[in-house]
Amino acid sequence: MCNTHRRHFVGRLAAGSFLLTPLAAALSACGKSGWPEGMVEIKWDRDTCTRCRMAISDRRFAAEVRGGPQDQVFKFDDIGCVVFWLKEQAWGNEANVRLWLADAASKPDRLNWLDPRQARFVGGKTSPMGYNFAAYGAVDGNSLSFEQMREQVLAKGK
Repeated sequence: MCNTHRRHFVGRLAAGSFLLTPLAAALSACGKSGWPEGMVEIKWDRDTCTRCRMAISDRRFAAEVRGGPQDQVFKFDDIGCVVFWLKEQAWGNEANVRLWLADAASKPDRLNWLDPRQARFVGGKTSPMGYNFAAYGAVDGNSLSFEQMREQVLAKGK
C-alpha cells in the first residue's frame, strides 16, 4: 500500500472510531437497564457477598444495601446475610437505608427488584447460604413479612 492510500485508510479508520464511541456508549448503557435508581449493577459470578464472601451467582436470592455514613453499596447472595450484616451495623435500622432483593418469581434475564420490607417471604427454598427464604412481590397463602422472616433467620443463627 502506498503512503497516500495508507494515510487515507488510517484517516477513515480514525473517523470511524469516533462514530463508534457514541454507539459503544449506548450499548454499554443497555447492560445497566433494569437496575433501580441507586442500585449498582451486580456482576454475576464475580461480585462477592459482603458478609460471607461467596460469589453472587443465584439471581433469585441476590440483594443489595445502600447506606451508612458514606452512602455505600453492599452486595449479598442471600437475604439471611443481609439480616445478620445489618444487625451488626450501627446504622442498619436507619430509615434512609435502601434495600433491594430479587423477586424469586422473576426471570433470570429480567429481574424484578423488591424492597424486602414490602416483600413477602416463603420458606423451604434452597438459598445460597441455607437461610432458605425467597422473596416475592405477591404471594397467596402462607408467607411471611420481612420482620417475621428476620426473626426466624436470627433465631436460626449463623
